[in-house]
Formats: sequence, structure tokens, C-alpha cells
Amino acid sequence: MTAALEALLGIRHPIVLGAFGGLSNVELTAAVSEQGGLGQYGLYGYPAERIRQTADALRAATDAPIGLNLWLPTGDEVTPDRIDIAALTTRLAPFYAELGIQPPVAPDAFLPGFAEQFEAVLDARPAVVSFVYGVPPADAVAAAHERGIRVLGTATTVAEARALAAGGVDAIVASGAEAGGHRVSFLRAAEDSLVGTLALVPQVVDAVDVPVIAAGGIADRRGVAAARALGAHGVLVGTAFLATRESAATSAHRDAIRAVADDGTALTRALSGRLARGIPNRAMRELEGAPIAPFPAQNWATGAFRAEAARRDQGELLSLWAGQAAPLARLDGAAELFAELRAGL
Repeated sequence: MTAALEALLGIRHPIVLGAFGGLSNVELTAAVSEQGGLGQYGLYGYPAERIRQTADALRAATDAPIGLNLWLPTGDEVTPDRIDIAALTTRLAPFYAELGIQPPVAPDAFLPGFAEQFEAVLDARPAVVSFVYGVPPADAVAAAHERGIRVLGTATTVAEARALAAGGVDAIVASGAEAGGHRVSFLRAAEDSLVGTLALVPQVVDAVDVPVIAAGGIADRRGVAAARALGAHGVLVGTAFLATRESAATSAHRDAIRAVADDGTALTRALSGRLARGIPNRAMRELEGAPIAPFPAQNWATGAFRAEAARRDQGELLSLWAGQAAPLARLDGAAELFAELRAGL
């Protein structure tokens, strides 16, 4: 079963790096690909020119297969003209003031258009393009296939997996509720789609006829072996790689992952306006008690102080995304972690 995924993606080992929207970097992506897995790079919020520059940097770092990840528009994203920007930034004023920065000024758009992003990805011709938050449009799947690019989708329920398979994707990431970061559900509310990896993966394997990649709660050889026993063709690992020195996470974020208790993550909409799993800190707790703007307005407004907090390595004001297997993220180097994961194959 693993051979099918390896042949499909052109990789030597069926281990995929989670695509960290906002936390991806060239070093870690290339390191995973160089080890024989599929390094992925999350392009959330990237305009076309930055995507092209990133693809060039990845090509310079490795000639092994890489994946580029895009968020699909879901149709409920708010635009600046539909939000009271002044009220939103006033609610967050104490965070801006604490870091000595000015409140952000309303942009023309919170996010670049999907069409321009996707065109830049096609121009880059990665081995894989992966999508979250929906089924990619049929013309996008066809355009990728015409260029020899494999297409991955992400499901949090069996129904989503069936929809992705019907939409022509080449493989499906089955993302259990244990996973860190955003819950990328698209058929029902994320709160109503919290299926654990142990239950989700075998049901998805039974429901679709394309390779299935297990994600959520996998951080060492035991998780890999369990995923294989569930019928998965490969694994996607996020938090354990985020904790390595090659990642773009701040030292405060990596320290938080290593120090987290077994019950130390929580689901929240406070930081971005969409449900995500992370390690509670002061920012999360204080924002939970205030009105939360819809996505992506909340993400844009909190992003201003989170970016400054990252520059200063102040973990209490970051989005400390992490999954429930964070206490198992004990290895410091990407190559060392990759070898540990390979031992479970």
C-alpha cells in the first residue's frame, strides 16, 4: 500500500510534511524532501509573486519532489468593507499597545485571490498541489493534471473524503481531530466534524479508491505503525516537525510544544476566526472573552500583533498551533525525526 503512494508522488518514503500556513519555510520543506518524503509548503496569504519566489527558493534548495498547499475560498470570507475595522482594532488595542505598534490600517483585501495564487502554483510546477477547506474546482484539477502535478485534498469526515474522491483528487489526507492548527472541515461546521484519527482513517480507506494519508496524533514510529494498521498508505506529520530546529517556529513556540501536558491543547476560534487547535496562552484566553470577528478579519487583526510577538519571541502573544501528540515531539532535528518515523513503516 505504501508503494502506491510513493509511486504516485515520486517519493521514496510515504511520509508527508504538514503544510504550515504562515509557518512554512524553505529549510524544513527541503529537508523532508531530501530525506525521501514529501516536503510541503503552505502558501496561505501569499500573492502570486511571493509564490513564484518561494518556488524558486525551493528549487534551489532541493531537486526532490515538493508540494505546495493552498486554502480554497469557502464563500463565507468577509471583506474589509463588511467589517467595522475601527471596532475590531479597538478591541485589540491593548495587544498593539503592549508591543508598541500601531493598529493595522484596513487593506483593500484581506487575502489574495485564489485564481492568481493557483496560476502561480501551476507556473511553479511542483510535484504536488494540495488543498484544504474544500474540493478543488474541476478545471483546477484538470489544469494540474495537464502539467503532471498530483492533487491532494484534505478530509475531516468520511463524507468529505467521498466528495474529494468524486472531485478527482489523486490522494486524500484524512485529518483526525487530534491534529494541530486549523480544522479544515468544509461540509459541516468544524465543531461538528471532530472525528478522531483512529475512527476516521479506516472508514475513509473503505470509502474511497484513492490512497489515503493519515494525519493527526502521529509523532513517532508507533503512530506510523498504527496508521499502517488502519490501512493508510502514508502519514502526514505536522507538530513533531514544527518542533525541530529547521522549522520556522520561534524558540518560544518550540519550547511550548516540548513543555505541553498530555491534555494541554485546546480548540479555539479566537486567533483567526476559524476553529484551530493550539496551546492556550494569554492571547488565546483573553481573546476568548471578547467578540470574535469572522475569518479572515480576525486573523488579519490579530496577525499584526502576532507577527511582532514572533519577532520578539514572546510566546504568550503567538498562535501556538500544536496537535494532541505534542508531548511526543521530542526530537530536535528533521533528519532524526524522519528516521524515527521511517522505523514505523
